[in-house]
Amino acid sequence: MRTKIFAIILAVLFNTVFGGAIAFAADIPSTVGILGMNIIGLGLSFAPMPSGVRAGIYVEVWTGQIVERFTHAHNGTFLDGVPDFSQYVNNSVIHLVEAGLSPTVLIDNTTYPLSIENLPDGDVAITLHKFETLPTRVTDDELYAISYDKIGLKKDQHGDALAESHLDKAIHAFAPVSNTAKTPVLYTTGTAVDGRKTLLRGDVVRLKRLLDKLKIPKKGRRLVLCSDHINDLLDQDQKFKDQYHNYETGVITKMYGFEIYEATNCPLFDQSGNKLSFGAVATTGQFEASVFFYVSRMFKAKGDTTMYYSEAKTDPVNKQNLISFTNRFVALPQVRDASCGAIASKAA
Repeated sequence: MRTKIFAIILAVLFNTVFGGAIAFAADIPSTVGILGMNIIGLGLSFAPMPSGVRAGIYVEVWTGQIVERFTHAHNGTFLDGVPDFSQYVNNSVIHLVEAGLSPTVLIDNTTYPLSIENLPDGDVAITLHKFETLPTRVTDDELYAISYDKIGLKKDQHGDALAESHLDKAIHAFAPVSNTAKTPVLYTTGTAVDGRKTLLRGDVVRLKRLLDKLKIPKKGRRLVLCSDHINDLLDQDQKFKDQYHNYETGVITKMYGFEIYEATNCPLFDQSGNKLSFGAVATTGQFEASVFFYVSRMFKAKGDTTMYYSEAKTDPVNKQNLISFTNRFVALPQVRDASCGAIASKAA
């Protein structure tokens, strides 16, 4: 029902704008053009329409709703506030500028003229990831027996599944590949639980100390806790527990200068400080890790969303409706091998 109402409103707005434009061009009162176009549209709505045209309207409306759903699905998560480069996407590719070396700074210089140094920048072309949902079947028999918009419901489910996949892929990409001087991977030091050592507040302090030495700006430090580490803090820290149960936005609390968020599917790390590939399954000594990143040096970009929809009327054998989506999205650090880190669980 909501989809139909939205389509009607969209049609009226289109007829109003188009009718007004025709009236202006013909030098007649705008009300004549607007009323005329809406009357014509009303007449056409009662006329039989080819199923392909009707399906086209559904697809256009539903695709717009999915795109809007992505926007809201990312709000209140660790992606909130991450620079959005969607406007720079072209043909599912985004171009970033890889800055050259930093300029040399002279202090109390007395020698002139100054030397000129070249700091060439490089172009980095990044292809957006393609996210696809498997087609969902809704038969005409199902639609006949129910009183709700099942196709609309399935469309929403596809949108939710894609949005969750965006978050899973993003937090994996924001995590460091391995433990290096600029991308530290620390390990928990608490008591043993379920084969691993728990996260302590002191472990967060150790990460802060390393980031201070790396001169990472304090504003914009974000720590995304995995489920294990959230539960560790809930068990041992009443203040954290109170904050966790009362927050209404994505930020749970501020801890030692970090904005604290949580994610369901954080990346896996082994005991050598190496990140496992996306989608890997944990084995002995491999646990989800909490991920740190500096917000301003990350980016996200959304590309095209395409809905694939076929009506049962075009399938005389199975009499089934099929719905599926393809979407383009990417989230990565702007600067390679910098501005990110992790706290992994130490095997007990």
